Amino acid sequence: MRVLAQVAMVMNLDKCIGCHTCSVTCKQTWTNRDGVEYVWFNNVETKPGVGYPKRYEDQERWHGGWELDKRGRLRLRAGGRVKRLLTLFSNPDLPDLDDYYEPATYDYDTLISAPAGPHTPVIRPKSAITGEDMAITWGANWEDDLGGAPEHAHGDPNLAAMAEKVRMEFDKTFMFHLPRICEHCLNPACVAACPSGAMYKREEDGIVLVDQDRCRGWRMCVSSCPYKKVYVNHKTGKAEKCTFCFPRIEAGQPTVCAETCVGRLRYIGLILYDADAVLDAAGVEDPRDLLEAQRRVFLDPDDPQVAAAARASGIPEDWIEAARRSPVYRLAMKYRVALPLHPEYRTMPMVWYIPPLSPVLDAVTGAGADADDPDNIFHAITDLRIPLEYLAGLFSAGDTGVVAGVLMKLSAMRAYMRARTIDGKVSHDLLDSTGMTADEMEEMYRLLAVAKYDERYVIPPAHKEDAAALAAQADGCSLDGEGGPGMSGFHPEGLTGRRSDGRTALKLFVSGGGTA
Repeated sequence: MRVLAQVAMVMNLDKCIGCHTCSVTCKQTWTNRDGVEYVWFNNVETKPGVGYPKRYEDQERWHGGWELDKRGRLRLRAGGRVKRLLTLFSNPDLPDLDDYYEPATYDYDTLISAPAGPHTPVIRPKSAITGEDMAITWGANWEDDLGGAPEHAHGDPNLAAMAEKVRMEFDKTFMFHLPRICEHCLNPACVAACPSGAMYKREEDGIVLVDQDRCRGWRMCVSSCPYKKVYVNHKTGKAEKCTFCFPRIEAGQPTVCAETCVGRLRYIGLILYDADAVLDAAGVEDPRDLLEAQRRVFLDPDDPQVAAAARASGIPEDWIEAARRSPVYRLAMKYRVALPLHPEYRTMPMVWYIPPLSPVLDAVTGAGADADDPDNIFHAITDLRIPLEYLAGLFSAGDTGVVAGVLMKLSAMRAYMRARTIDGKVSHDLLDSTGMTADEMEEMYRLLAVAKYDERYVIPPAHKEDAAALAAQADGCSLDGEGGPGMSGFHPEGLTGRRSDGRTALKLFVSGGGTA
């Protein structure tokens, strides 16, 4: 058993209001600069919807993640070394600029310098790539709150198996918001696919980064990531991705997206795991067994043998103590209400989600029933096959039983706390139905509903004795250098070193047909 520590995140989707504050603050911190105008390390999608980039979940098209070969061994969907070598300069599995969107700004000077006249001056959208006038036809959150859903949402890959059941009348069905960042996987396909070894997973905390000095812009990481959370900076020709705000993590602070989250839906903590068991867990035959296989990789920090093995692996004592208090471990392992996004990709993601109960509650209320009655909720969970099967397609490789169990536990918690708070009664039936004690139920409620800052973020700072190794491994910030954060402004024209046909350069580079 080789014990390693991983910084992980859980998001409670019932608390996401789709305000995009996390996306904007991340954008301003990491990608508000030349070459990454189209890039969102953090974005919030409305589901059902095609997402960003378009249909990124369609692995029959993009060939991201892992699969099992005929011998039951893991291999990249993108192909082996020979296939990747043959497609090195012409990779057909890369999203195009149209799959992302052409970023736009506006000619604000028109408002300032326009002469007096009878009509209000109008500013035109201009491409942030070329500086030319353009028409805005798509964006990273184009489907926000189901905007344009009747025209586009049928392209959601998760609806493919439900096409006969689902009518594109979302006001009568359901919707929810899905924030996404890099999953910082235990078995990252992007790292395995990188020909130059620029992608790496830090041993100290499991954060996946890109070495900008070693990156040669082969773009294999982009095509191999099934979540499409690796991007190409078309000005520098380098790959970039979410860094999990590792300079903040090393200082014991949460990520920018978590710090600024209006709904307080994000939790960050440490997970101890057995590194020797990762590949076996990712290689289980039945995709529906992947969730439990990944849970078996996680180790109980309260187990004396695990703690001893962690010390032997060089994990500091305060990190072990932080793992014991980790909200991520409690939500994923103790209460078992957090689930991974698309475990069938076999990357073993480390950003997990608590499925939203809101679609069920909305349906119950819409039918004129009492949404506080647990009997109504329990029946609705099993009867409303559309949202249940959709959520199962996202979080449990299609196993509706897993999602139903989580939703019933969440609804039982609400009913239990309502009865205890309003009526002063302890519902033993609800406790028995979830297999939880009264203390566990109230502890889960506190964590999900009213947890304070230091309960949501249990992040031990990096040790000074590890500073030299961390600096040598990452060579400072992974995006340092020309084109890095804060290195230039964000405006459509007059950018040093930018080609006049900037849009074509990005399109060619992302498509594998040339360089920026």
